[in-house]
Amino acid sequence: MFAFLYKLFGWKVIGLPPYKVKKAIWVGAPHHSNWDLAISLGARATMQFDISFLAKKQIFQWYSGWLFRALGGLPVDRSKANNLVDNVVQIFQENDSLHLAITPEGTRDDVPVLKRGFYYMALNANVPLILVGFDYPRKAFVIREALYLSGDYQKDMQAFYDFYLTIEGPRKTWLNNYVETGEIPDSR
Repeated sequence: MFAFLYKLFGWKVIGLPPYKVKKAIWVGAPHHSNWDLAISLGARATMQFDISFLAKKQIFQWYSGWLFRALGGLPVDRSKANNLVDNVVQIFQENDSLHLAITPEGTRDDVPVLKRGFYYMALNANVPLILVGFDYPRKAFVIREALYLSGDYQKDMQAFYDFYLTIEGPRKTWLNNYVETGEIPDSR
């Protein structure tokens, strides 16, 4: 159903899904709209790929939680520091195969800098990042080949930022700051 609706509304997947990669963190940006989830579910169905996702716990209410869990959602409490990085690393260690999606902004709002947890989740779990862009003008879910992290935050994140410069549509402040200064905020 999701794949049919995805194509009906004119959306497409650009890039090759990483079918041979057993574990990865999918990073979806820029996160502008509630429609990003529907677009992601359509892309996932089109690719026939099993990808879970982290989402704010508020959408997992008694009336909707069952649906978001059935779609692969895992609730996250964003109101307190709760060692999310360590918890996600442990989940990867306990699974032979796992693909997990996350938004590095942590919100649909405009932010000047990205959250960095996704980087450390991937680095500490020794899994690559699969960068995904929501390209609304082209109605495209754009996939970059797996980004294997070196541990050099600046070098790794330059590849990250350079990919997101190729995604059309309104740019958020975190990416505009990179365009204006050429600098990537440090890893702290």
